[in-house]
Amino acid sequence: MKRTLTALTALLLCTACAPAASITPAEPAPGTSTTAAATLSAGGKPQAPGGLAPATLGIAWDEASKTTGLDTATKAMTLYARPAVTDKEWIQDLGQVLTAQAAADYQYVDPANIPATKVTGPGQLKIDENNGFGCHVVFPTDAGDYDLQLLRSAADKPWQVNRFTPPNGTK
Repeated sequence: MKRTLTALTALLLCTACAPAASITPAEPAPGTSTTAAATLSAGGKPQAPGGLAPATLGIAWDEASKTTGLDTATKAMTLYARPAVTDKEWIQDLGQVLTAQAAADYQYVDPANIPATKVTGPGQLKIDENNGFGCHVVFPTDAGDYDLQLLRSAADKPWQVNRFTPPNGTK
């Protein structure tokens, strides 16, 4: 124990006497650039080459993705546009196709305040080929066009509605 204590004391004394490191950056050599090179991601590749976002990671748009997205949105919009049901029945039914955030956002909505009473035509899928995680579906209703935002967390996860945007962006 005494030997360990002596060695630790000597180490502390030596480091206390050592000269402090300079925190002033060295001056660049004449004729050299002071701009930093682009940062690199894992694997030594530049981040967002050419300023473009990378392609989706493992989630590509295919016919099955489009079909299931449109089916989910159609079910959700049909369940949403029912102002005559009780609020408990409305959120219980609709909650099956909502994200957790949307379920929390819509839990206190009174369906009697929803102006749409029926969907009047098929939904129109709007996708971004570079984003397989989300899409929009626009539905004509008797109150105007509603825009539904759908999200999924992986290619094998179900589509869920995150937001209903009524005509004119009102809620």
